[in-house]
Amino acid sequence: MSGDPAVTDATGVPTMFDVARRAGVSHQTVSRVLNDLPGVAAATRERVRAAMAELNYAPSPTARAMAGRRSGSIGLIQAGRPDYGPSSAALGFNEAARAAGYAVSQASMRTLDADALTQAVHRLVLQRVEAIVLISGEREGVEVLGGIDAGVPLVVVASEAAPGLHRVSFDQFAGARLATEHLIALGHRRIVHVSGPADSMDAAERRRGFAAALAEHGLEQREPIVGDWLPASGYAAGRRIIDDGWAGAAFIGNDHMALGVLRACAEAGVPVPGALSVVGFDDIPEAAYFTPPLTTMRQDFDSLGRDVMATVVEVLRDEASATDRTSRVPDLVVRGSAAAVRTRSA
Repeated sequence: MSGDPAVTDATGVPTMFDVARRAGVSHQTVSRVLNDLPGVAAATRERVRAAMAELNYAPSPTARAMAGRRSGSIGLIQAGRPDYGPSSAALGFNEAARAAGYAVSQASMRTLDADALTQAVHRLVLQRVEAIVLISGEREGVEVLGGIDAGVPLVVVASEAAPGLHRVSFDQFAGARLATEHLIALGHRRIVHVSGPADSMDAAERRRGFAAALAEHGLEQREPIVGDWLPASGYAAGRRIIDDGWAGAAFIGNDHMALGVLRACAEAGVPVPGALSVVGFDDIPEAAYFTPPLTTMRQDFDSLGRDVMATVVEVLRDEASATDRTSRVPDLVVRGSAAAVRTRSA
């Protein structure tokens, strides 16, 4: 983030975030005062201006570039692999933005890089966007965005807390808990989890939900097998599960890794769900056509994208009353890859 002149550093130069802390408001409220936008109470506006004066705060060049503009454009940044979920959410967002009368200026990067993300934000600001949306499952992206003095509202898709940012997400914790509870209700007592990568917010929340369900039922918890969302890592995890021989069921962090697990089971002659019940997450279009068809947690990514745009509209209308949309819970879709325990040990 060294390229952002308004981020607090060793020089002690005050930033928008310092002003926000002094005034007891969000940095987005400071931005609205700087740009003389509506949605800020008169008393709050005066408190922010007093904090600016006390700190001798000077807005960053990008913040100054925003003054007085209404462009009818929203910035969208996608960072990370173009997987089904983020791509579908971005499509839903774009459609909702057009329906609301906004154009979308988009920036994409295959891997998340702090400097590249900061530069993308500044480029979008100079294009006079009214708000910026980040769709990225990696924790670093939210941390970087939270440290940028952009001068416009910032909205993120993030399943973990994002201080100072407006947040939209599915409740990954609740979804993972439901998936695990389904396996427990089928009679399974030895359940393993194949999780996504450590830097993924969704993976972390799904691990928490899985662990919470096991703890509530007093079941043994083994360390999750960590994958990278791709089928090859699921295949490797499947081989480990088979070789270990302990688990009677597996909750897999996403459907692509579940596909790899199913392939490993097929090659080893391990019947699913006869010897191993499998539940995935996402409900990608191919999940219903796996062998066997995959029981999974459906995430309506199109609706997620529309929730993001609804949040943007709400924030631009009145930031003080805008609320995060983080309570939507994925739906269990029961197919053929998980079954009740009968004669064999679970």
